[in-house]
Amino acid sequence: MSHAGVDIVKALLADAGLLTGPIDDQRAAMDAASAGAPPPDGVTIEAVTLGGRGAEWLTPDGIGRDAAVLYLHGGGYCSGSLNSHRDLAARIGIASRCAVVTLDYRLGPEDPFPAAVTDAAAYRQLVVEGIPADRIAIAGDSAGGGLTVATLLALRAEGTSLPAAAVCLSPWVDLTQSAASYQRLADLDAMLSKENLDFLADAYLAGADPRTELASPLFAEDLSGLPPLRIEVGAHEVLLDDATGLAERVGAAGNDVTLTVWPEMIHVFQAFPGVILPETDESVAGIGDFLAGQLSR
Repeated sequence: MSHAGVDIVKALLADAGLLTGPIDDQRAAMDAASAGAPPPDGVTIEAVTLGGRGAEWLTPDGIGRDAAVLYLHGGGYCSGSLNSHRDLAARIGIASRCAVVTLDYRLGPEDPFPAAVTDAAAYRQLVVEGIPADRIAIAGDSAGGGLTVATLLALRAEGTSLPAAAVCLSPWVDLTQSAASYQRLADLDAMLSKENLDFLADAYLAGADPRTELASPLFAEDLSGLPPLRIEVGAHEVLLDDATGLAERVGAAGNDVTLTVWPEMIHVFQAFPGVILPETDESVAGIGDFLAGQLSR
């Protein structure tokens, strides 16, 4: 028997066009999906600039900014926005009892690789403004999950103190789309396909080698020295092998990594209402507990 909630989400996605068609259409569909959605109750929104890019602080009531989660949205490096991921980021803030800052990093094809990685280094501004590195986490979904790991590698390479923790939801960490799950799970994935991810990867890379580690962190030669990492992925998404491969390589490099594979779940299921997918609330609560524990050290 199939999961009733997943069937509902698949029906909603069937005509949404979130990750199909021309890039402008994908952007419009993602914005339309979030249009008019109010932020969760008890969260204050403040528009700011971070690292020269637009950003938003999402601060739960009664919480200060002595700690922060830098959230990097998904969208295949070519779509997604502060609007599209405000609700998910805010719910993570509530669950972690921590302020979250979302970043409007540059997108391809207008601003190809490595523009997104350069922008995500806005993390440094949080430190400069007085939040200690051990009180900051970086989190992201899909392309934002890959960007989370790429940002850690870029910061490590330049000698910047790394954050206390990181979270990757359904991370896209292999822009070659060569893993077996792209074929094995193609009929179960309601949102992603190898064909569209190939298209988005080409638009983002603009001729760069897809195996470059800041584009595809799965291929990084050295993944040691990273902060504790929590990875969550659905069992029915083509990015499953990206997530499991990342967990295996990060763990083999001596890092603290936790991988959760959610049965029957689809790509970034945490973005869908918990009333439809009860697993959403369970996952977000676990992410919140992980972040709260790491940031309170």
